[in-house]
Amino acid sequence: MTITCFIEYKLDPAKIDEFHQYARNWGEIIPACQGELLGYFLPHEGTNNIAYGLINFASLAAYEQYRYRLKQDTGGKENFAFARQSRFILEEKRSFLTPVAETLFRQELTDKQEQD
Repeated sequence: MTITCFIEYKLDPAKIDEFHQYARNWGEIIPACQGELLGYFLPHEGTNNIAYGLINFASLAAYEQYRYRLKQDTGGKENFAFARQSRFILEEKRSFLTPVAETLFRQELTDKQEQD
């Protein structure tokens, strides 16, 4: 059963560029530590201080193994230090979710949109 770690960040709105760099850094670090990165999402319109990160794992045990690897990884350590020093993250919340398969984005929807 796949689980998604849904991370909500409350940010300092004056430091969105720093968070953008932080998120970009995870783009290589997370897959190297065996997380399936779905993406990071920055504020665009509306609320200017909330961002999200979504990462898939095979199980909670796989997530725990990933967290261990991440804490040992040089890039992971550097990115955590960057966040602590720059103080652009004011609050971080994690939820673990499972998908409702019938509601997931399906290929036939993409094919239909391309035909329109």
